[in-house]
Amino acid sequence: MLQSGHVPVLLEETIALLGVKPGGRYVDGTLGRAGHTREIVKRGGFVLGIDRDDQALQEVEAMRLHDPELAERLKAVKGCHGEIKALANANGWDGADGVLLDLGVSSPQLDEAGRGFSFLRDGPLDMRMDAREGLCAADIVNTESEERLAEMFRKWGEEPQARRIARAIVKERGARAFVSTLQLASFIERIVGRKGGHHPATRVFQALRMEVNDEMGELERALEDGVNLLRPGGVFAVITFESLTDRAVKKFFANHVGRMVSLQQGGSKWEGLEPRACAVTKKAVKATEKEIEFNVRSRSAKLRAIQIMEKAI
Repeated sequence: MLQSGHVPVLLEETIALLGVKPGGRYVDGTLGRAGHTREIVKRGGFVLGIDRDDQALQEVEAMRLHDPELAERLKAVKGCHGEIKALANANGWDGADGVLLDLGVSSPQLDEAGRGFSFLRDGPLDMRMDAREGLCAADIVNTESEERLAEMFRKWGEEPQARRIARAIVKERGARAFVSTLQLASFIERIVGRKGGHHPATRVFQALRMEVNDEMGELERALEDGVNLLRPGGVFAVITFESLTDRAVKKFFANHVGRMVSLQQGGSKWEGLEPRACAVTKKAVKATEKEIEFNVRSRSAKLRAIQIMEKAI
């Protein structure tokens, strides 16, 4: 089974939904190692790639040096996907034919213990996507109140034992600070026990990662920016890996797709947000069994897409 960090999830499905056309302009708001972007470029598209991870940007720059096509059609910039519109405008783009977000933590980030994302490898309790900015996970775990930690674990991790875990963490850190991923993961396992296939620290690590990187705030801003940057006919595609982010994307897209509402006096009117869109995916697209076998990370992936309408109904 291959679980390479360089295997883009739902690649064929995503490119098909974007409808890449030669000369079109596409924003990859979560560039990573440019897996989706390389395929867009192969089909003649121009890409503005955005990422906050310096290591990812360095690897993409190395790819550009050895690939003339990529060098010509990809401009990679540092930033957050919550700044899509501002970054696009700053680089001379007043519109786009497609926007892509591949959310969550990347496989290379998980695979490198020093980044502190994984509870399967021992490393510093960091979790910052931009390793040069902001508080790390250890700062939050060792300083936030029991109430704040419980709220975070419940809201961002959907952890049913949020209060119990938060209380135990606050008590334990009085004796020794939490500094490593395995230290925190093994502590949570001792507190709540282990049942089923999922590690008991999964939800807490998700919550900490989302808090450290303001992932939900970035997503909300990126969704707003994305629909306003797209030209009529442009497609917005988003890949999620957690139920929390998938629900946010589903709700946002549904609000722009809108619906026709019957009026008491007769006739009907459209009800929804501008700009109007039509659903490209009626329900979330998921990985095939073949892809999951090839790339286990795709198991929880969900792809949704909308298309900005050419004109009003």
